[in-house]
Amino acid sequence: MEKEATLQFENPTFFKRLKGMLGVDFYRLFHTPLFYIFLAIAAIIPALVSMGSAGETAGMFTNAWQIVAANDPLYVIENIGQYANMNMVFIFGGIMISIFIGHDYTSGYVKQLFTTHSKKQDYMISKTMIGAFSMMCMCGTYLVGGVASALFTGLPFSINVGSLICALLGKVIMSLGWAGLYTFINIIFRRKFGISIALCFVLGTGIPVIAAAALVGNSPVLNMFLYGSSVNACLSANFVSVLICLVVSVAWAVIYNLLGTLVLSKRDCY
Repeated sequence: MEKEATLQFENPTFFKRLKGMLGVDFYRLFHTPLFYIFLAIAAIIPALVSMGSAGETAGMFTNAWQIVAANDPLYVIENIGQYANMNMVFIFGGIMISIFIGHDYTSGYVKQLFTTHSKKQDYMISKTMIGAFSMMCMCGTYLVGGVASALFTGLPFSINVGSLICALLGKVIMSLGWAGLYTFINIIFRRKFGISIALCFVLGTGIPVIAAAALVGNSPVLNMFLYGSSVNACLSANFVSVLICLVVSVAWAVIYNLLGTLVLSKRDCY
């Protein structure tokens, strides 16, 4: 009996391990000033976009909710207003994940963690979930800031409520996929902090997929890419759009977690 109890203590179940690691990560997140700084930035972005210089933003938005999402799922962006929406949250989310994971390595936390907690998959899942949670919170503060700025500028709020809800759900759901991608990038370039931030920024802007769309056209085939599914979370979204975002986001999170776990298992973690 005593031996069985000892084995259970030494080999905790997956959920117990993950719960413990998430507890540590959430504690660190809530005690990290950077988290609150990015929440504030996400809330301020809509005001900067909608109340910028008149020459650049005049006529950019005709409806309050265009600050949150584009009217249609566009891959080829004709003007900055079509991207100047909640998608920008994913850029700052990637930077925050880079800094968060970068601190794990510079502080020696990873070395201590993997000495006593050898499950690399747990680390990947925990960081992905923390990243997704952070971006979801940023989506929330962005929404508050967007509504406030629209009220200030007097933009109309008329919208199909169902489509708006689907658009918001799509944005929030895609946070998981983006977090998985960013976590994987930071595992690859864990010793090259500058490169990981730069890559997260470039991918967050959607430049690679925008470039591909410019070459092949506005094609549904691009939905296999993360950014392609993000644009489905638009003001003409429906249940199918949300389903696409969910499937792609979960698929990318699983794929990148498996790849990240493989990298951590095959290479020096420190």
